[in-house]
Amino acid sequence: MHNVLILRGEGRYADPWHDFAATSGRVADLAREEGLEVRVSGAVEEELASLDNVDLLVLMVGNPTRHGLESSTFAAAQEGFEAYARDGGSIWSHHVSATSFPHMPAWERVIGGRWVGGVSMHPEIGEALIEVPDAGHPITRGLGDFTVWDERYTHLRVSDAIHPLAFHEHEGVRHPVLWTHRSGPARVVYDALGHDVRSFDSPKRQLILRRSLGWLLDGDAIGFAP
Repeated sequence: MHNVLILRGEGRYADPWHDFAATSGRVADLAREEGLEVRVSGAVEEELASLDNVDLLVLMVGNPTRHGLESSTFAAAQEGFEAYARDGGSIWSHHVSATSFPHMPAWERVIGGRWVGGVSMHPEIGEALIEVPDAGHPITRGLGDFTVWDERYTHLRVSDAIHPLAFHEHEGVRHPVLWTHRSGPARVVYDALGHDVRSFDSPKRQLILRRSLGWLLDGDAIGFAP
């Protein structure tokens, strides 16, 4: 059985805008429905320092620099995350996690992009059209465009090496909100959607989440049939 560790924003990694307990709980429930062994923890840096027996690392965390850069456990967390990626771990980064770890160079390199203060933004939250070109990827194959109540992250700094799967359009420019990335042997999905639980109520969003689990763990897609 695959072991999934979900890190949710608590302490330094909490913020006043996101209910990490609720959103991480929805992802945990979905993973358990797929027969996966799931553990949820808010001890972000302590967990990152030791990722033994973790098949999938899920990050739903905020930006700790709001509370200052100093942390006695950060160096070990950085070392643990880099080792996990080097060893081919699977990583699933959600929404505001794109803002996290700005003082960890490996984070952006592994995830394939990040939020940049003063550059990145999102229009007011609301009903959003998400464009899904059919590129044949198992996460989005045959899915088609859909609408969802969510934030639309815009002007992220994104590596040329990502494989974008879904977009939104803002002021005539398309911006990726879902991508896969391979950082060495590590398999990565970044999903910019998921501000609150309303995002998880969309049937097509649920399908994307189930397929993402399958691709990250098996190279295919759990729950593939539309």
